[in-house]
Parts: sequence; C-alpha cells; structure tokens
Amino acid sequence: MNPPAVDRMLLGVRREEWPLAILLAASFFLVISSFWILKPLKKALFLLHYDAEGLAIGPLLWNAAQAELLVKVLNLVVAAVAFAALSALATRFRRERLMLVVSGFFFVGYVGFAVVLRAPEPASLAVWSFYLFGDLLASVMVAAFFSFVNDSLRPEAAKRLLGPIGLGGVLGGLVGSSVLRLLLDRLSTADWLVVTAGLAVGIALLAIAAGRRVAAIDARAEHPAADATATNAEAEREVVHAEERGRPVEIERGGSPALAGARLVLASPYLLAIATTVGVYEIVSTVVDFQFTTTVHTTLDGPALGRHLARVYLLTNVASVAVQAFLTSLVMRRFGVGAALAVLPVALGLASVGFLFVPTLAFASLLSLADNSLAYSIAQSSKEMLYVPTTTAERYQAKAFIDVFVQRLAKVLAIGVSLALTTWTGADQVRWLGLLSIPLVGVSLLAVSRAGCDFRVREHEIEGPCPNPLAEVRRWIGRRVLRPATRRVGGLRTGDA
Repeated sequence: MNPPAVDRMLLGVRREEWPLAILLAASFFLVISSFWILKPLKKALFLLHYDAEGLAIGPLLWNAAQAELLVKVLNLVVAAVAFAALSALATRFRRERLMLVVSGFFFVGYVGFAVVLRAPEPASLAVWSFYLFGDLLASVMVAAFFSFVNDSLRPEAAKRLLGPIGLGGVLGGLVGSSVLRLLLDRLSTADWLVVTAGLAVGIALLAIAAGRRVAAIDARAEHPAADATATNAEAEREVVHAEERGRPVEIERGGSPALAGARLVLASPYLLAIATTVGVYEIVSTVVDFQFTTTVHTTLDGPALGRHLARVYLLTNVASVAVQAFLTSLVMRRFGVGAALAVLPVALGLASVGFLFVPTLAFASLLSLADNSLAYSIAQSSKEMLYVPTTTAERYQAKAFIDVFVQRLAKVLAIGVSLALTTWTGADQVRWLGLLSIPLVGVSLLAVSRAGCDFRVREHEIEGPCPNPLAEVRRWIGRRVLRPATRRVGGLRTGDA
C-alpha cells in the first residue's frame, strides 16, 4: 500500500502535515495528561479535608461536596484575573511564545505546591489554593494551546489535523489517569506535582519545535522557489495561515485587552453562538459534576472514594480515546461541525433524564462518564474547529473571554442554583437538579445549530444568512403541534354541530 493511501486511512492527514500534527498532538498529550493527574488529586484532597467536620459558615454547615461548590465560586475571581492576564499576554506573545510563558507559570506553580503539600495535614489555604490552581490548567493552558493551534492551521487542514491532535489529548488523559490509578498509593500528591512539573518542561520544548515547523512552512509558502522542497509548498500552504490569505495578524490593541475580547463577542452573532454553547454547557456540566460528587461522597468514604474517582476517570478516558479515534473525524467530515457539537448535549440530556429517575452511584458515574468522555474528545475538537475561520484578534482575545470568563461565570451561576436548591431540599436531593439541566440541553442545541450554520457560511459551504433557531422552533411547533391541534379541535366542533 503506498504512503498516500496510508495517509488517507489515518484520518485523511497528508504526508507533509504529519510532522506538525505529531508535534501538536504530543503537546496536547502532555497538557491533558497533566490535567487528568491533577483532577482526581485536587478533588480527593479537598473532599477528604472537609469529610469529617464539613465547612461551617455562620449558621450554615455544608458537607464536603457543597464546600467544593464554594471553591468553584472563587474560580470566577481567579478566572477574571487569568483572563485579563492571558489577554494582555496575547497582545505581546503569539503561538509558541505564549505557550512558553504559560508553561513557565505552571512549572513554578507545580514546584511551589510540591513543597507546600508535603505537610501531613495541609492547611485549608493550601487545599483551596491547590484546587484553584488545578482548575486554571483546564482553562488557561488549554486556551493558550488552542489559540496556538488555530492561529497555525487553515480551515481545510484543521478538519484533518484536529482529529489527530484531539486524539493525542485523549490518549494523554488515558495514560495520565491509568498511571495515576496504578501508582496512586505509592506516590504522594507532592510527588505527582514533581511529575507534572516535568511534563510542563516537555510542553514548552514541543511548543518550540512546533513553532519552528510553522515558521518554516510559512517561509516556504511565501518563497516556494527558494527551497529544494518546493514541490510540497503548494500542499503545505493549506496547513498554515499566510498573510496573503487575508487573515489579520495584528491583535486588536485598543483599550483594555480583556474588554476588547468582550466587545468582539458582543459584536458578532457567530461568537455569541459559541459563547452561548460554551456557557450553557458549563452550567449543565457543573450540575452534573455536583450530582456525581454528592452521590460519591454520600456513598463512599476514605480510600474507597479516591479509588472510585480514579476508576471512573480511567473509564472516562478509555471512552474518550474510542470516540476520538473512531467518531470525531468521521462525524465532522461526513455530517459537519454542527452535528459533532450536538453529540455532547444530546448525551447529557439522556443521562440526566436517567439519573432523575434512577439516582444511584452507578447512574451518577455514568452521568460523569458521558460528560467528560465526550467533552474532551468530539466536543473539544468540534468546538475548537469553530475558531478556525476567525481573525487573529478573535482567536486570541474573544476566545480567551469565552473560554475563561464566560465559562467560569456560567459555572458560578450553576453553583448558586445548586447550593440554593440543595440547601432548601437537602444535600441528598441532587436528582432534582436535572429539572434545570434538561431544559438547558435544548437551549444548547439551539446555539449549536446557529454556530454550526454560521461556520458553514464562513467556510463558503452554504450561502447566508443563517435562519434564527428560535424562529425555526416556533415554525416547527406551529406546523407540527398547533396546526394539527387546531384541525382536531375544528373537527370536533364540526362533529358536535
């Protein structure tokens, strides 16, 4: 079998695209490995810290799962600072340079917490700070990485490469969670942080290599005759953005970088649809995670709690690998980005209905599995695909606003509702939160529909403008529900007469 045929089998990636694809996939592998090492560590440390006595604030006494919601509220403040910092950095650094700065920040954090958390009983401040730091990895590092990716790939190349890049991420999650589960009792939290510090160094080195690859392809695309490999220049032009393609390369610098991102989102229906998709999903995901955490906390205790978390997260990553390897590229290329985006809300809606009627540990674990396995595979790849046909300012400033600030604000809203409802009904009545998340799934599908349609318009696959999803829903209700009902009522009246 010749090499081009092999390339087409391997997710359609062209031979000249593989070096860059491998570098980016390896970098994302290390990013997500770090995330899945930190996620159960910070969660278990926090839950066990408040397991015995809970958290007392005034007359209220909250259990460990409710206390975890409070630390997530602080995430909004941390996210606002992180968003402002990332937006400011993006005006000075692009591509691999931004990744180097972010990797350096996390390296220092890993080393610092490795020292602080060696104490037998870490102070509450250290426990809360470590939880907040771990959440930053999921927002800041991932946002910086995909800003780099989206600033380097053209839309057609992105359709081919985002699948393998995402596969690198889910493989990283599988390896990270597997190694953690195998060695959980042998290494302390501080030891694991030394491991993640090493991974941060690897991320920085891979970013440098990928940046050089992008620069080399840029140079050959601009001067193909000056390079001995000029025969590949035309193919490689599709891999990397070049200035003559009409994509702005200067980041918007007027006023505050943070406010610039907000202005870009509010001025664009396309970006608003993306922001709605991200925000609504974050509300549903926060509710789902609270349902899972509360069920685990009330059912298990001690080391069994940590082992169950590690087991669920391992299964999550196995499912993520399967979805990313066999479904993501297939769905995006055959059915479009909109269809790929719809997979996660549909799965969450079905799982939430199940937990509403069968609120057991098994169903709570299935709820978490459905959320995380799809969020870090097909949903991640398809969401990042939406940013490819955007300007540089939108990829850096608007994306940072959505991925950091909108995401965290939505999480805080979900936390407020979850705390209010469980304080009123009792902490063990988390099943009823499904009455909030299930309708929001419908809102998410409307936003996904608009974002997917606008993406096709920007890619010149269809002519705009896109229909208003709400208007389409109203027309569907009128055509399928109200009109038949009116006819039946009219028929009954005629029969009565």
